[in-house]
Amino acid sequence: MQPVSPRQIFLALLAGGAALVVVHALGRFAFTPLLPHLLGDQLLSLEQGAHLASWNYLGYLLGALLALALYTPSRLRLALPLALLLNALLTLAQGFCSDYPLLLGLRLANGISNGVVFVLAPALVLEWLAQRQRASLSGLVYLGFAAGLMLAGWLADAPANWLHGPERWWPVAAFALPLALLSAWLLSRLHLQQPQGEPVAARSRLFDRASTPLFLAYAGAGLGYILPMTFLPTLAQEQLPAGHALIGGAWQWSALACVFSIPLWNALGVGFGDRRALLATYLLQALGCAAPLLYPGAAGVLLCALLVGGTFMGSVLLTQRLARTLQPHQGPRLSAALIALYGGAQLAGPWLAGVWLGAGGSLTESFALGVAALLWALAWIWPTPICTHPASGAAHP
Repeated sequence: MQPVSPRQIFLALLAGGAALVVVHALGRFAFTPLLPHLLGDQLLSLEQGAHLASWNYLGYLLGALLALALYTPSRLRLALPLALLLNALLTLAQGFCSDYPLLLGLRLANGISNGVVFVLAPALVLEWLAQRQRASLSGLVYLGFAAGLMLAGWLADAPANWLHGPERWWPVAAFALPLALLSAWLLSRLHLQQPQGEPVAARSRLFDRASTPLFLAYAGAGLGYILPMTFLPTLAQEQLPAGHALIGGAWQWSALACVFSIPLWNALGVGFGDRRALLATYLLQALGCAAPLLYPGAAGVLLCALLVGGTFMGSVLLTQRLARTLQPHQGPRLSAALIALYGGAQLAGPWLAGVWLGAGGSLTESFALGVAALLWALAWIWPTPICTHPASGAAHP
């Protein structure tokens, strides 16, 4: 393998990061800061908003499962740009839709394309870096998503006084479409070495004694983080007086914490081990999810924003890297399995919140479910083996 230049590494990280901005920050999580505005426009009820989130997460699960069949380099080269561009077009389509059943279908399709891209784009970048002995940089691809969260919050709030109803998706789509084109072009330039003499390794078991605790912990992480990251601005609206700065600002604090935390967790995983760093992320996430229950009001909302926003992507990047260390020949297939599990677990969060709200409960009370799920994740990380970081290991798709 020829030496790789810093410029090539930057472009590879930019390719994956831009893809995550399009599908995950704008296509998916822009819904979170938009939701209070859509509720105020009477386009949706809170219960309908929870159901829309659940359908999107169902699509995300289906997309991750679909990616299991698309992880080979030849299929990936076609499926990844198609799913990326489709996701941006679906974001645009929501800007012209006020029919609730049709919105359910659009959010489902958005989730499917998101799941495909969220699996394949970071996995492609990770494999490309690992083949060049740069796997320790892989977590930085998620910086794109973190920056995209800040962008999504601004696109939801800055034009809030000029747009109404479905039109609120227009600024989001205006950024998503050109970014999708840029990312698709850059990703097409990443070429993987074909493995030689190891066809059996790629078909080995995903679940074994080393990896099963990690999978179980990741399921708890998926359920635990999704309530704050779906309903935090709406929770702030429920707990705080009208006009309070944190009603819109909580999402920006979450996004800012996410931006600064990703290089931190990437470095802590390299320096102290991904498993040890994961223990810290789950403990802090559990405390953040519990904060609105323990300290209702501004303090609880802000703590939730900072602690959950500053840890949940750390859990993702550390889990993906640790899993690949435990099973170095699984490649994108391993990423797809992890994300499918994560997606399946998080699908339950908004659905259960919707059931609780329908029974007369409060949104704040539903966060107790997230706390329990994150404590489950923390418990299962303990028996996961401690591994050295795969910075110098070769990789196979």
